[in-house]
Amino acid sequence: MRRADREMSADWALEVLKRAPYVTVSFVDGDQPYAVPLSLAHADGDTLYFHCAQEGKKLDLIARNSAVFLSAVSRCKPVVGPHDNSFTLEFASATACGIASVVTDDAEKLRAMRLICQRFLPRHMDAFDEAVERSLSRTTVVRITLTAPPVGKRKQYDSSGNEMKWKRME
Repeated sequence: MRRADREMSADWALEVLKRAPYVTVSFVDGDQPYAVPLSLAHADGDTLYFHCAQEGKKLDLIARNSAVFLSAVSRCKPVVGPHDNSFTLEFASATACGIASVVTDDAEKLRAMRLICQRFLPRHMDAFDEAVERSLSRTTVVRITLTAPPVGKRKQYDSSGNEMKWKRME
């Protein structure tokens, strides 16, 4: 990382991945990258899930090469630098490498769908059982297992206008 003074801990980076409204997941497509913004749900320390149709480019690529790269931004705010009037961004970002695999176990698939719905529609969980009964058989769930701790980076100013360097929290 070029700006090591902005590096954050792996736990902090995982929180960025968990909070981001979507995560861009890059797949290997021969010598071309294929990247798609996806809505992921976090299961535990190194497992995330997304759902998709039963066929399509993502699944074709996973079948050929299961390696994926994740990139997320949970905060991005254009600002004028408090001390030098520079145009800049405050941000919180994270990246991670992982392996994607299609979930075949129905219990895990159901658990993953519940996590996804709880994350994005928590106030509508009373309709979950009926909805999942209608759609589970035609929905594919993909598990991403991180293969290394995620890397986080942040640029943020404190209330005095000083950049909060390396892991400093306020």
